[in-house]
Amino acid sequence: MTRKVTIRDLAEAAGVSVTTVSQILNGKGERFSLDTRRRVHQLQEELGYVPDFNARNLIMKSAQTIGVLVPNLGNPFFSMFIRGVQEASREQHFIPLIFGANHDEKLESYYVEELIKRAVDGLIIASASITAEAIDNILKKNGIPYLLIDQNGGPSLDRIRIDDERGGQLAAEHLLSLGHRKIAVVMPEHPTDNLVIRLAGFKERLAESGVMLPDSAVVISPMTKLGGYQATAGVMTQKPTAVFAINDETALGLMRGLHEQGLNVPTDISVMGYDDIDLDEYVVPKLSSIRQPVVTMGQQATTLLINRIQDQRQAAQLVDLPVELRQRESTGPVK
Repeated sequence: MTRKVTIRDLAEAAGVSVTTVSQILNGKGERFSLDTRRRVHQLQEELGYVPDFNARNLIMKSAQTIGVLVPNLGNPFFSMFIRGVQEASREQHFIPLIFGANHDEKLESYYVEELIKRAVDGLIIASASITAEAIDNILKKNGIPYLLIDQNGGPSLDRIRIDDERGGQLAAEHLLSLGHRKIAVVMPEHPTDNLVIRLAGFKERLAESGVMLPDSAVVISPMTKLGGYQATAGVMTQKPTAVFAINDETALGLMRGLHEQGLNVPTDISVMGYDDIDLDEYVVPKLSSIRQPVVTMGQQATTLLINRIQDQRQAAQLVDLPVELRQRESTGPVK
């Protein structure tokens, strides 16, 4: 059986001590000559030596690892968010361990506990099923830095804040500008705080133009493509000229359902989404949406968390990110 190359093998090949090799590979070898450092790095490559991560953790007192929990790995929104997490993690030499909780509170708690057992330095939780109790019992008691994204567990000390009220207002303004007055909304049964704020901004702008959104105009369905598809009948019952889907996945599923019912988007009915995921440009018609800077969210969340890991005593960090309208082909004027 092939034996793993050890740091002792590398030290012997380089003709230096194990301590010297360790310090050079950990970026603390300034006191050694340039020739020695070059020789160690060259031999590391030639021998294929990979540092023992557990031993390194003991020396550095950090795993340089963060845990990331999202509700659905298949949702393009979270794929974009994770891309941002990966980019920022790589720049700061951290490794993200990413899990999808599938909207399952027990599964989420399991992952959180297992990540803590494996000594992650901090957690980004972008799952709506986390509870304040779980945060108090698992994260706070273990002194684990964490950052919460789009959930109901209560605000974390550090925050990424999206102007969801303005996002809802922009969606309403766009539909109103096209002459729509009979509008439906598709929402989940238990919306997170940011979705409640998003809907409030939407209703506020409609009301300012004299358009009321009755409770009956809000169709309840999960925030997935299937949820949007299943909401088709409820939307059609309202006979609206436009629909505001609370996220793009819902909007895409709804457009499929409307198409199967013989309705043309946007000639017969306009569909407005929210998030501006990559897929919006590749469906027919292209989806009008409110853009959240999702990749930037992932980058900033990672940066804030690593800042907190490196200095837990620093003041609260807050990053505000803007939203903007992306008008495409799925919205048009009332017939």
